[in-house]
Amino acid sequence: MSRHWLLFLLILVLTFLAQLVLDWWSAALVPLLLGAALGRRGGRAFLAGAAGVGLGWLLAATWSELRTDGLLTHRVAQLLPLGGHDWLVVLITTILGALVGGLAALTGCWLRLAVRPEKGFEGKGVRV
Repeated sequence: MSRHWLLFLLILVLTFLAQLVLDWWSAALVPLLLGAALGRRGGRAFLAGAAGVGLGWLLAATWSELRTDGLLTHRVAQLLPLGGHDWLVVLITTILGALVGGLAALTGCWLRLAVRPEKGFEGKGVRV
């Protein structure tokens, strides 16, 4: 299994488990730490973090939507200017989760490269 897929799966599973105990911000903490530990390139770390957290939040929001018959998401959609459309809340949740996870993993990867650059890349900037 490639390092990119391993990073994606670890972010997906560990973020899900962390959010059972911690608050929503664990969706940034887990990809940050895993991006620093396993991320080789910034672009791939971003994609792994975005896909891992985004997919996790999509599954959780969809499960909540289906389990409660859309009661909570419909009320949130009425509070926001979404015209009462339940699935727009799920879509926005997924996009926000993907951005949080992707930027956290990218930050972790870049922090590791700033502290300990790979051989052959000194003075050439960070590869994305």
